Amino acid sequence: MERLQKVIAKAGIASRRKAEELILQGKVKVNGKVCTTLGTQVSSKDIISVDDKIIEKEELVYYLLNKPRKYVCTVKDEHKRNKVVDLIECKERISPVGRLDYDSTGMLILTNDGDFAQMLSHPKFQIPKSYRVTVKGILDKNDLIKLQNGLVLDDGYKTMPAKVSMTSYDNTSNRCVLEMTINEGRNRQVRRMIEAVGKIVSKLHRMQYGCVKDDNLAIGSYRRLRPHEIKTLKKMANEGISE
Repeated sequence: MERLQKVIAKAGIASRRKAEELILQGKVKVNGKVCTTLGTQVSSKDIISVDDKIIEKEELVYYLLNKPRKYVCTVKDEHKRNKVVDLIECKERISPVGRLDYDSTGMLILTNDGDFAQMLSHPKFQIPKSYRVTVKGILDKNDLIKLQNGLVLDDGYKTMPAKVSMTSYDNTSNRCVLEMTINEGRNRQVRRMIEAVGKIVSKLHRMQYGCVKDDNLAIGSYRRLRPHEIKTLKKMANEGISE
């Protein structure tokens, strides 16, 4: 026996928290009857439906994609742009964990495990993410200190301390390259942090997500997450590791 919201999350319909909302909204039925009680225990013999669609248990799958530019991190797109889910051949209904913006590249995890996705994307778990950032303009020491200590973004939010180092610069082209590791995932955060010190990002590539590195994975290519990577990511989230 398992709790109803856990079964819905395992089926890849939604995260456990979203599943709880669906139950409370009366959108879930067990054996044809609406169930609005959180924590209801169900078995493999019970027929469960969400919005009158019977859910089928899927194999839980976990993929790592090296996202190309000009792909959106959504399952549906009203503007008919390229979607990251279209790059992975699988029968399961997978969704991206968090987002990389349209013009960014790099490590992106996709899965049908709603609990896992919620765990990785919730701010309180502080999964570290590392980026290679090409900047128009050359940052000085004070700029780097501001980024490292945390600064105020355009919406008034102050970022957490970050690891930031300049790996190269070119006075002729007036560009520099940074390596940045942040433990948050606010919308377009890295680009907005650079804008906060008066510069503009020209290229942004996520090199690492938690313990998972690109391993020379070609742009547009993907692979399954390895069992030890899944286990380590869960451990990092559960322990709130930020190092």
